[in-house]
Amino acid sequence: MKKSFSPPRAKQISKKLVKHNDVRIDEYYWLRERGNTKVIDYLNKENDYLKEQMKHTEEFQNSLFEEMKGRIKEDDTTVPYKLNGYWYITRYEKGKDYPIYSRKKETLDAEEEILFDCNEMAQGHAYFKLGGISISPDNTMASFSVDTLSRRLYTIRIKNLVSGEIYPETILNTSGSAAWANDNKTLFYTQKDVVTLRSNKVFKHLLSTHPNGDLEIYEETDETFNTFVYKSKSRKYIIIGSTSTLTSEYRILNANTPQEEFKIFQKRERELEYTISHYGDNFYIVTNNEGATNFKLQRTSELNTEKEYWKDVLEYRPKVLIEDIEIFMDYLVVNERQNGLNCIRIISWNGKEDYYLPFNNETYTVSIGNNPDFDSEFLRYTYNSLTTPSSVIDYNFYSKDKEIRKEQEVLGGKFNKHNYTSERIWATSRDNVKIPMSVVYKKGIKKDGSNPLLISAYGSYGHTVDPYFSSVRLSLLDRGFIYVIAHVRGGEYLGRDWYDNGRLLNKMNTFYDFIDCSKYLIEQKYTSQEHLYAYGGSAGGLLMGTIINLNPELYHGIIAAVPFVDVVTTMLDDTIPLTTGEYDEWGNPNVKEYYDYMKSYSPYDNIEAKNYPNMLVTTGLHDSQVQYWEPAKWVAKLRRLKKDKNKILFHIDMDSGHGGASGRFESLKEVALEYAFLFDLEGIDH
Repeated sequence: MKKSFSPPRAKQISKKLVKHNDVRIDEYYWLRERGNTKVIDYLNKENDYLKEQMKHTEEFQNSLFEEMKGRIKEDDTTVPYKLNGYWYITRYEKGKDYPIYSRKKETLDAEEEILFDCNEMAQGHAYFKLGGISISPDNTMASFSVDTLSRRLYTIRIKNLVSGEIYPETILNTSGSAAWANDNKTLFYTQKDVVTLRSNKVFKHLLSTHPNGDLEIYEETDETFNTFVYKSKSRKYIIIGSTSTLTSEYRILNANTPQEEFKIFQKRERELEYTISHYGDNFYIVTNNEGATNFKLQRTSELNTEKEYWKDVLEYRPKVLIEDIEIFMDYLVVNERQNGLNCIRIISWNGKEDYYLPFNNETYTVSIGNNPDFDSEFLRYTYNSLTTPSSVIDYNFYSKDKEIRKEQEVLGGKFNKHNYTSERIWATSRDNVKIPMSVVYKKGIKKDGSNPLLISAYGSYGHTVDPYFSSVRLSLLDRGFIYVIAHVRGGEYLGRDWYDNGRLLNKMNTFYDFIDCSKYLIEQKYTSQEHLYAYGGSAGGLLMGTIINLNPELYHGIIAAVPFVDVVTTMLDDTIPLTTGEYDEWGNPNVKEYYDYMKSYSPYDNIEAKNYPNMLVTTGLHDSQVQYWEPAKWVAKLRRLKKDKNKILFHIDMDSGHGGASGRFESLKEVALEYAFLFDLEGIDH
């Protein structure tokens, strides 16, 4: 019998959901039943439908994949970094999907020692991810972790780097990272709740003992917090951190005495945030203490760590956001953000030097790189922009010389950064706030409203999407697309207030900012409604879902990747991963004020019988961050209610989770699908 390729229709089974005397009817609640064969059958039908609808683009998708892959250096190597007498290197070999981790003793001319070849380890797995590698202080052992399901539940193993033996102990359901005490036999790790996936317990494991005998060191009982454990860069302390959206708490233990008890650094106080770094006899604290909204830097003695002893090192400056610090033997490096742009500030401990590294570009991204060596005379940082490939740069504190250790190669022979233009423009929102956008396009484009344009944003958790270079994106730009990142409220591009004004009962600002940016781009003739497309993933997918309920007429097409679209139901279900830890982001819907506000924008709850743009929605069956059923329910309801004949295509990766495919190049196939969807709507076929 010939398969029918009409759009799949999910069965409607009404379920009444009641809260605060408000009744919602969810006809697709049953799609949450992951083990139900009818659910899997429905998801497979969606994949079949997408395949049929995109069949005419398959050859184009393949050529896009090869084009994007062809720009990437297959036999690539990271810039080596030195730690505790060894140079560590990650490299890729041509034709292989996964990295190879190796090291060389003392000099880069020494013989290579393979630590982990992920290509061998991934064999037989549809998904494979190697988690945190932690080397013992005497360099003889490595803890490592593996996830083969994409649920971010890692199994920790221990490898003897002298004999090559992998020890029999298998530590299940962890966050993946671990920290060695200085005795080379005690390992601290974090375990996750297998239902909520919340990191809630820290254990101590003694080498060659059975994990069932591991000692529980700490349990985080507050469901809005996650816990983690790590070692200070100075290697003197094991540190347990426990954080929620707005509150922090740390515990410290001398790494030489792992048998002793952890001591609270500063007990948690609502909305007191801090991070700690150890140097000499002191701890350095980046904190919002004493009303420092954009954070300041303080210091305290190892012996007196409570906040009443904290003293200012860098006083609070309202227009400067301190993002993090990096400590070296002779220098303190501060990563700041001013007017949306990254700054690197360098201060000598002797008080003689205090200056910023110069960056002369209208819109760029710079970040502190991997600097594990406390005694290094170099600061390693990365620099890129929308038109400039990423560079890894070593800056010498003493000579002030800069050396580009590696510049991202764009293969294929066609790329010339001078063929592209980037700019930063500002739209005015409906409440008269200036919203910045980073824009890139190929030179020669006329702003006459005819250009296809893809605008993207995230806008949650204070996460900033900086203007970054992408060789993959060239496939869009070279075919005439303009690409825009909207730095909407809810991120932290313009400081902590920018975040606070886009969360909780201010969340609508995120959505309105994006819509107002879209309108501005149309008004300024960058594009038009017929050629405007939007992209968002995860919480950015929530953004996509809300804007098409509010202003569907603005967009010709939408890509919503792993979208968080069933906000009310998810936030009422504290068994779902991430839910309880996010009350400070979205609000707690058990409180009626937050319930009502959330319901006013939740994409799934606000679908109406009207026209919607063309849409491509993606998810992973094993997604641990946004469960697959959110987009599944959303697509089913949209199909039933929408009045237009526009496409809704739904792609479910049956093997992966929130981050997509695990292979180095497999993810490019997903991008090729997304780009082909856009190009097809624009009538571009090559």
